[in-house]
Amino acid sequence: MHDIELNNPFVVGKYQSDKYFCDRDTETEFLRKQLTNGRDVALISPRRIGKSGLIQHFFSQEDIKEQYYTFFVDIYATTSLAEFVYSLGKEIYAQLKPLSTVWKERFFQVISSFRIGFKLDAMTGAPSFDLGLGDIQAPEATLDEIFAYIEEADKPCIIAIDEFQQIGEYAEKNVEALLRTKIQKCHKAQFIFSGSRRHIMSNMFNSPSKPFYQSTISMGLEPIPLATYSAFASSLFAERGKHIDGEVVEAVWNQYHGYTWFVQMMMNELFALTATNMTCSTGMIAEATHNVVMAQENSYKDLLTNIPPKQKMVLQAIAKEGIAHNITSAKFIKKYNLNSASSVQAAVKLLLKSDLLTQVDDGYRIYDFFLSEWLKTVY
Repeated sequence: MHDIELNNPFVVGKYQSDKYFCDRDTETEFLRKQLTNGRDVALISPRRIGKSGLIQHFFSQEDIKEQYYTFFVDIYATTSLAEFVYSLGKEIYAQLKPLSTVWKERFFQVISSFRIGFKLDAMTGAPSFDLGLGDIQAPEATLDEIFAYIEEADKPCIIAIDEFQQIGEYAEKNVEALLRTKIQKCHKAQFIFSGSRRHIMSNMFNSPSKPFYQSTISMGLEPIPLATYSAFASSLFAERGKHIDGEVVEAVWNQYHGYTWFVQMMMNELFALTATNMTCSTGMIAEATHNVVMAQENSYKDLLTNIPPKQKMVLQAIAKEGIAHNITSAKFIKKYNLNSASSVQAAVKLLLKSDLLTQVDDGYRIYDFFLSEWLKTVY
């Protein structure tokens, strides 16, 4: 299969192909070694650093595509076991739909509770998955059917569950134990449990009191090394008849601490600003930053509208600091006219829970670098 030639080679938010993916060779081999040898993996690292891209890159490897069925389920927005089951079932069917296999044909036979969602397209006659979330009346029974179906697969499966820590937020309190039991009995699938809340994920997989204790090999992701990313960016510019100063890549990489999504977004904009046969210089970084940040201004305004005043004040204070230390000190509270140490602590706790803040070493910063830039500009 030939790569699609993209107008802008700096892909943001999705995996395109090896050509537009930077490095992660060591991490890809680590996943291959663990999963092909029957070991599940807990992939734990901050959001926007490239976990999903790495998994999709691993799934795109020729040997993995040939030997396994692969499924990627993002459960970040789910709030219940029923939503989890719905997402898992829909992903399995979506991946199998283009294939002509006996296993695919048995999907609605084995997962009988999904049969209500089996429809035929009026134009093509092809089957479709037309199930509403409310149609799942007994999610645990449906989950049993899904695992029974996986056990019938004609080749092994690899199932990646992204933002896995979300199951700890479900209304049902036994989901961890339930899933662990199902997975232990599943012989046809290996699992990647990917999560961004490091404390919660580490507790899930490393605490002796938890069902998933010592059930996986843990793996973290660090930023792609600057030298490696710089060579990658320079080559993509050169292939399109453009050039970029090494200082530009270094400045952008440092500005966003090497977090892949933010660096890629900036490089995408810098590439768009650079004309053919011209060179991207450091003088273009300010314009690119402004363009990227202001493109998201409306969503940031909507976000702030829904944040209580005390949390908003703390968020603005941390934005101005960049990385805020000693946030309950009298100096910090006085500097930003905050109420009290206890109110700051309460606000930070809620901002962390909503993923607006993240903890770094002994301080806090706004998780979204672009939101931080916008807050500093507007306030």
